[in-house]
Amino acid sequence: MIIINQKFSLKTKIICNQGSLEELKNLQGKTALIISDKILEEIGYVEKIKAYLTEAGITSHIFTDVRPDPDTKVLADGLKVIQRIQPDILVSMGGGSAIDAAKGIFYSAHQLLGEAFCKPYFVAIPTTSGTGSEVTDFSVITAEGDKIVLVDDYMAPDLAILDSDCVASVPKKVVVDTGMDVLTHATEAYVAKDATDFTDALAEKAIRLLFENLPLITKDISNEAARDHVHNASCMAGIAFNQAGLGINHSLAHAVGGTLHLAHGRCNALFLEEVIAFNGELEKSATNYAAIRYAKLAELLGLPARTVREGLVSYIDAVKKLKNQLAIESGFADLGIEEEVYKAAIDKMAEAAMMDRCTPANPIKPTKEELIMIYKKVY
Repeated sequence: MIIINQKFSLKTKIICNQGSLEELKNLQGKTALIISDKILEEIGYVEKIKAYLTEAGITSHIFTDVRPDPDTKVLADGLKVIQRIQPDILVSMGGGSAIDAAKGIFYSAHQLLGEAFCKPYFVAIPTTSGTGSEVTDFSVITAEGDKIVLVDDYMAPDLAILDSDCVASVPKKVVVDTGMDVLTHATEAYVAKDATDFTDALAEKAIRLLFENLPLITKDISNEAARDHVHNASCMAGIAFNQAGLGINHSLAHAVGGTLHLAHGRCNALFLEEVIAFNGELEKSATNYAAIRYAKLAELLGLPARTVREGLVSYIDAVKKLKNQLAIESGFADLGIEEEVYKAAIDKMAEAAMMDRCTPANPIKPTKEELIMIYKKVY
């Protein structure tokens, strides 16, 4: 595939590594709205943010009603708060749910009020190394049981603070799920239709950092250097997919996660090898654009890739090996999902995946039947 037009832009300023949370003391403004969740409030992170903002002379208000997989009710509740407070600074701290909720809340205000809404300076502070939401135009919101992907550059944060101290107490399962989400982001961005030399560089670096460091922090989250690398890799992958797009791995995961209420990163992990094999046409010639790209990733990792097919297989095997290291299940049956329930949902999930905002960027245009086939293989 010849790249005809390369475009790359990054709206978000990024400050990274341990201790960078103190950057909040340098913000300028009068009123801040802190959007987070109850857990981070209980363990003191929200109060810590508030203290830094107080040092900057900024009055803070708190909204911590965010739940996992934020829905339209969270947006409605937050919309009332942001309209009442009218902050000139918005600070969101948490995993992808908290940051996505913050995006959805002020985007809703913008849609409702138009030019009458004065957009606040948006600061995103991730507390998981996974979504990349701190640098993307994406927000995933649940509406009537379905996950809806909003995409608008209006939602991109102005500042991302990547302080890996904020992920030092993350449970092992979350480390694994979010880490595999990062790998999926980078892998999909690398073969996406709008990939460029610039997104390739970020995706390649993120993939190398993940393979080298995710097993290390899974064993020991106190490994500061590895924690920094994974946290930064998450952001790099976020930048890459925000510019290049994603693909059907995310479309399939959005649909099954919304239907069966499963962790997004774990769903991505379960689909990854099958999606790579499908995109690379492993059961056919294995010589298409996606296969060539996956083979390059195998070369990047120092794996056998004397031919495109060998490289494609090597990358699939590397993903399998990593998943085994992280004790990830082989399919949804291993997660305890009943076969009858899963099979009954496949048709609807495939329809949702076909309509997902991530599907058009996939290197191969799938049919509904092909998505159904992948769902069946991954059970």
